[in-house]
Amino acid sequence: MSERGAAPERQPGGLRGSIGVPGIVFLVVASAAPLTAIGGALPVMLAIGNGAGTPTAYLAVAVVLLLFSVGYAAMSRHVTDTGAFFAYVTRGLGRAPGLGAAGLALLTYTAIQAGIYGLAATTLQGLVVQYGGPDLPWWLWAAVLVAVVGLLGYRNIDLGAKVLGVLLVLEIGIVAVLSVAVLLRGGPEGASLTSFEPATFTSGSPGIALMFAIASFIGFEATAIYGEEARDPKRTVPIATYVAVVLIGVFYAFASWAVVVAVGPSQVQAVAGEHIADLVIGVVSEQYLGSFGNHVLPVLLFTSLFAALLAFHNAVARYCYALGRVGALPHLLSRTHHRHRSPHNGSVAQTVTAVVVLAVFALAGADPVVHLFTWMSGLATVSVLVLMLLACAAVLAFFARTGVDRRAWNTKIAPALGGLGLLGVLVAVLSNFTTLIGGSTTLALVLLASVVVAFGAGAAAAARPPRPAEEGTAATTTPVP
Repeated sequence: MSERGAAPERQPGGLRGSIGVPGIVFLVVASAAPLTAIGGALPVMLAIGNGAGTPTAYLAVAVVLLLFSVGYAAMSRHVTDTGAFFAYVTRGLGRAPGLGAAGLALLTYTAIQAGIYGLAATTLQGLVVQYGGPDLPWWLWAAVLVAVVGLLGYRNIDLGAKVLGVLLVLEIGIVAVLSVAVLLRGGPEGASLTSFEPATFTSGSPGIALMFAIASFIGFEATAIYGEEARDPKRTVPIATYVAVVLIGVFYAFASWAVVVAVGPSQVQAVAGEHIADLVIGVVSEQYLGSFGNHVLPVLLFTSLFAALLAFHNAVARYCYALGRVGALPHLLSRTHHRHRSPHNGSVAQTVTAVVVLAVFALAGADPVVHLFTWMSGLATVSVLVLMLLACAAVLAFFARTGVDRRAWNTKIAPALGGLGLLGVLVAVLSNFTTLIGGSTTLALVLLASVVVAFGAGAAAAARPPRPAEEGTAATTTPVP
């Protein structure tokens, strides 16, 4: 690894990219799909969660994730590997837990991407019909999206970062315009700060609000995945992680507060219950942006979903690459494209996996939103929380054993506090899991069991002897004393 401030050495045959802090931030914030969270998850949080206290739920989750990020960022200075969670947990807890974490990561990103395909295909279907196009089945539009995402994912990461950057600016821009329009007019009860009062946050069901809030952040933790394709990863990855968490948290809190102000704190829970499907992209946008908002927001909702699809596709492709490199998956996945230097075989594998999952739901006649999106989002939420708890434990174990970083806050206090916060959120999610997936207790148990199976299957792969890193594909790590 090069010295801080210089570009890392690029080995022939390895991953290649030149993304800096903005590029990585675009990649991970896009996976959080900000407009989707505000347009889709927020009305549900307002209706069945803690109502006007929802903005504080976003801030509380952001604080927990910032604490988690302190140790995560400290670890990234010593381990640069596209396997991210897999590499971190392996270095801290051992090969079996590390491969178990890899299984959870693949489950998390595959599940959330499949769910988003269902919602994106339905959104695209509605837009085409709205503007006079043919009413084709959702799975056909999903197939088109899979093809486009697969093509972009096959190429060099720089191209994907540019596409995501444009889409992300557009979706954040329109929500910012809507929020400012609301605050300028003041809403029926004025620009009240009631949402940030402790009593408002604890009213209703704050656990449900926290549950949906953490789901809205899924993807922020993927900053380390792009370490091998970043300029100066020791500096880029930590900064990008902090920027992503702060940007997402502030954006969600501000936009959700604006929606509360637009409707009025005293009546927002009731109104959200009546307009769960169209509170933001409908009721609020029409009142404060007129017909312009109703035409533009649905289009940008689709681009938000597309950006998330591409971001998660990139994440899974790189996990496949990392696991192929160490022998946990077929070695073919560890090869990079001769020209793009992208994990093209991992990209193809992810495309095939997405097709299989979508085909199962389509053949079963399942609803792409009620079943595919809801179930897969709930599954991904639990899986990523367990994954982050493993990462916290790995950070604590790694620094306690190696002593390569003596900063108590970065290597002990913050990771421990972050782990406690994540554990509390996980308890809230498990307590309300049936509500999160909108299904039965039996279905909830099946989905939760799949988290255990994914970890167990990954850990079982540790029985296979590790493959020595191929020349030019080895990740960079700090030697352990």
